[in-house]
This record gives sequence, C-alpha cells and structure tokens, in this order.
Amino acid sequence: MYKDFFNFQSRPFDQVPDPEMLFLSSTHSKALTYLRYGIDSRVGFILLTGEVGAGKTTMIKELVSNHMGENLFAKVFNTKVDSLQLLTMINDDFGLETDGRSKAIMLRDLNEFLIDQYALGRKPVLIIDEAQNLSNDLLEEVRLLSNLETDGGKLLQIILVGQPELRDSMNSPDLIQLRQRIQIATHLKPLTPEDSSEYIFRRMECAGNRDAVSISPEALVMISDKSRGIPRLINIICDYMLIDAFARQSKEVALEDIEQIVDELDFERQYWPTDSSTFDAKEEGSVKGGRIKNKSAEKVLKVIRGMEIRINKIESDLSSTDTGLVPVLLERIGKLEEKVLEQSYQLEQLKAARDLETRSVPEVSEISRQHSFVPEEERADRPNRFWRKVFAILL
Repeated sequence: MYKDFFNFQSRPFDQVPDPEMLFLSSTHSKALTYLRYGIDSRVGFILLTGEVGAGKTTMIKELVSNHMGENLFAKVFNTKVDSLQLLTMINDDFGLETDGRSKAIMLRDLNEFLIDQYALGRKPVLIIDEAQNLSNDLLEEVRLLSNLETDGGKLLQIILVGQPELRDSMNSPDLIQLRQRIQIATHLKPLTPEDSSEYIFRRMECAGNRDAVSISPEALVMISDKSRGIPRLINIICDYMLIDAFARQSKEVALEDIEQIVDELDFERQYWPTDSSTFDAKEEGSVKGGRIKNKSAEKVLKVIRGMEIRINKIESDLSSTDTGLVPVLLERIGKLEEKVLEQSYQLEQLKAARDLETRSVPEVSEISRQHSFVPEEERADRPNRFWRKVFAILL
C-alpha cells in the first residue's frame, strides 16, 4: 500500500526470508564464512545457532543459492517427527524413492547414493533446520548417518541449525560422540545498534530507495532497543513505521512515532516471553520484588546508545586535516555526558528508595546519607574534571 509513496519496488521489511536482502553484519559474515569453509573442507558436522528471528534461515537460503557448484543439498525443516519420518524426508529431498520402503532399505539406498555422488565428485550436504526439536535419540541417529567416509573425508556433510537450546542439548552425556564430531560451531549474535541502523537502510536500498524516510538517531536507538537487535523484530517495527508514515503522508520519523508504534503493538508483551519475575512499574521507582524496570534506567540506556551512534557518525566524518571539527566533537560529548550524569542521579534516588524499604529504622539515616544528592558544587565540577581529562589526552 505504501510502495508508490516511498518509491519502493518491493516491501523492504517483508517477513519472508530473502537472500537478496541478507545483511552481513560481522557475526553473520563470520558464520557464512565458517559454513562455506566447512562444506569445502568436508569437515562432517557443522552447528549454526541463533535466537528466533536472528537470520538463520536466510543464511541457509543464501548458502544454498550461491554455493551450489558440485554440492547437492537436502533440506529438512520439519523436525517434529520420528526416526522413520526423518529418514524419509532426507531421502526424498535427495531425490530417492521412499514409497513402501522400510527404514533398513532406505538407509541402504542413502549409503549407495552417497558413494555414487562421491564417485561423481559431488558433495551431498544435509541441512536440518529447527534441530532443537530433535530428541537425543534422533540426534544420535543423525550422527550415525555421517559414519560413511573415505580417506578424502566425509561422504555426507551435516549442518544442524537451531535455537540456543540446541547447544544445551549437545551438553547431554548421551551426545558426547555427536559433540566430538562437531568441528565447526558458530552462533548468530543480535545486531549492534550501529548494525541495526545500517540493516534498516540496507533493506530499503534493496527495495529500491535507501532514502525513502529520514529516521532520527533517537528513533533508530529505540528500534534497536525494543527489537534487541533481532532482525525479524526490526522488520516488524519498521513495517509499521512505514505504514504510519504513509498514513501521515510524511517521510520523517521521530522518536515519538516509534514510541507510539511499540505502545500500540504492546511490543514487549507480544514479542518477548513473559517472565513472572519481572514487571513494568506503574510508577517510576516502585518496587514489588524481582527485577525493577523503570523509565529512568531506560532513559540512561537510550542516551548511551544515542551517544554511541552520534559519536561514531562524527568520527566517521572527521578527517585528520579537519581540525575545526574537534571542538564540535568535544562539545557534543560533554553535553551527552551531562545527560547521562543527570539520569544517574535519578537512579541513585531509586536505589536509595529500594534499600529503605528493606532496612530497619537505625539504618535509614546512614543509607539516606549515602544516596543523597551530590552537592551542587561537586556536580558543577564534574564537567570540569571531564574537560581536564580530555585536554590532558589531547595535549
């Protein structure tokens, strides 16, 4: 509905995994390199893990699309199956006959197929997605599929792809033989705030217009914060962001626009697991047990992340010959530091209030003294101490 308005050729934040829009952050680039190396070297087992929505399926599609060559891929995406069903899906994806065949016959067919492919110089690769759903018994049967080998290496490469729970499963004493067979293991980490920003503009560029909307640094920080760097959740927020901007007939996105979107989506409750030990405080500073979630802490995190993005932007624009930007950089750092200090005072008060609730009366006065406001003269001198450090480094 908004493609024409923003001059897009496709939806930039579609949920369908698309290798054409793969964003290679440092962690994704490293994982793809490991996967390619493992296949080329016939190492046997490869383990790829990551949170839900981290980009594992997109990574696998990229691998299959652009790394075919002499490789022959079989893919299994439904892992809530029994032993016979799993073997049937493997053989079927390799193009082998499965109708009316017993498990023993299918194992024989698979072994003969692998030997024939080796003779032809081809490398069969089995990819099992959502492998965290496999029981220990099924994982052990998958290990047995890799037993056939020659002096030149394994006849079947196996890539296990799954959520972080898969790594926990591997620690089972029953799977020690499988664990020892895994020669390459890589984990997709969430995107950093900087990567999240570049991911957003990269997706819009792939859709046809990198500059479709102007997003404020504060809004980018909130998108990264609420999505926790998970690409799928970034897509959800940004798709709503474009719908909202289209409804307003605007190509500008500010912090308040993203705040309204995540509030309307009830984002934390909708897209993150409910944790009974946490709660959202009705009033800033209220404590009921468990972890405290308060607006002051969120403000500090946003200021810090905003500081990182802005300073990185200034540093990238700063050349060794352009000394006129140095005072500007220092002035902005100073202002951002003052904001962080101001939020720190609020957090000190909150901590003091929490301590007072659990202490006896004689301890109250001492705790209050420890967490009282910093004297005005000391607060005034903090920026001066900061500048003295800066000038000492520069000189």
